[in-house]
Formats: sequence, structure tokens, C-alpha cells
Amino acid sequence: MDIDVNYEVYLINTIYYNFSNYSYIIVNKTTKASLIVDPAWDFKKITDKIYQLGAYLTSIVLTHSHIDHVNLVNPLIKQFNPRVYMSELEINYYGFRCRNLYALNDMDRIDIGETKVLCLLTPGHTAGGMCYLLQDSLFSGDTIFSEGCGVCNFKGGSAEQMFESIQRIKFIVPSDIRIYPGHSYGKMPGQTLEYIMKENVYFQINKKSFFIDFRMRENKKSTFDFKK
Repeated sequence: MDIDVNYEVYLINTIYYNFSNYSYIIVNKTTKASLIVDPAWDFKKITDKIYQLGAYLTSIVLTHSHIDHVNLVNPLIKQFNPRVYMSELEINYYGFRCRNLYALNDMDRIDIGETKVLCLLTPGHTAGGMCYLLQDSLFSGDTIFSEGCGVCNFKGGSAEQMFESIQRIKFIVPSDIRIYPGHSYGKMPGQTLEYIMKENVYFQINKKSFFIDFRMRENKKSTFDFKK
């Protein structure tokens, strides 16, 4: 991608019992204004990185409301007093609340300092899941992973909506954009969409009924067995 990207992305892998999450700190190169995507588990690791970078946290953006993506929201509000963004549909469906909360709708644009963020509503894993598109990055939460896609059998989940969200990402997001999901199951975050479209079976299924049957199949070895 031949553009002058005005931010840096820093990956923060945090682990709590069986949870292994990726949070992302995005820092504007000029202003040092920063946002964090889905802060999880390790408050010290995240805040130490913010201070090390000389950044100041202005915003938290949340892909969805599951506890492993939002559990550090309140401690970070207490420390930095940032704005918190989540889709309006997610807020209303699950009753998520915190201080400084701002509701987003599909295709809203927010500015974090000089960094522009396009908000894409992508339900499927949850009722109001949202991905965030920046100049050369998409932060996808549990909608899509490098290896597969999020489960659709939790409250508010829908395999039909997941299919539609993946098709929408294929249509809207340029192929050289790098994808940063909430979890990794073998591949490091930051793979291009072009790579994911070639390697991720859920991006290769173009018939909705087959996608639903495959995503909801009961004979898979584990929840995160994406291909068999």
C-alpha cells in the first residue's frame, strides 16, 4: 500500500487462564495521541507500554462487549479518562455501560488526533460487533481471525449475519489491508486480507446456506477447529 501511514500499531498479547487476547495500541506519529482496541487482562503491561511510547491515551475502541475484550475499560478510564467507543447496537442489546461511553453506528467516522477511523458494523459473533478500518489496518475483534471466524452460538450471535459480515469485508476492505484480530490460533496478527482470503476457508464459501451449515457443524474436534 503506497500511502503515508500516520500511525504505528503495537501488539499487546495478554493471557489469563485459558484466555489469550490481543489488544492493540495505535499511536499517531506526530501528535502521540493514542487509542487502544479491546484492552484485556494485563493492566500493567498495557500502561507500561503507553508510558514507554510517550503516548497519551485519548480513546478506547471496543469491537464487542465480551468480558475478555472489555475487562480493563474501567481501570483505564480511572487512569487516563479516555472516551470509549462501541456500536450502539451492541450497547443496547447487551446493556454495556461505562463512563465516557459513545455509541457508534455503521459507517461512522471518528478522529483520534490525526488518525481517522471508519467504523464497520459486522454482527455475527455478537449482535452488534464492529470492526475498525484505518489507513492500512483493520481491527476485527472476534469477527474474523487469520485462521477462521468467531463462534456464532453465543447470545446474539448469528451464522447468517457472520456470512454477511465476511462478504461485506471482502467487498469494502482493500486486499492489502492488514488484519488485526482479537485472538491468534497459529498465525500472527497482521496478515493481509489477500492472504486471509486465500487461506481462510470462511472467506472461500460464497453460498450462505453452506456457510451456516459449516460454521454451526457439531462434529468439529474443538470450538477453534476451523477447517474440519
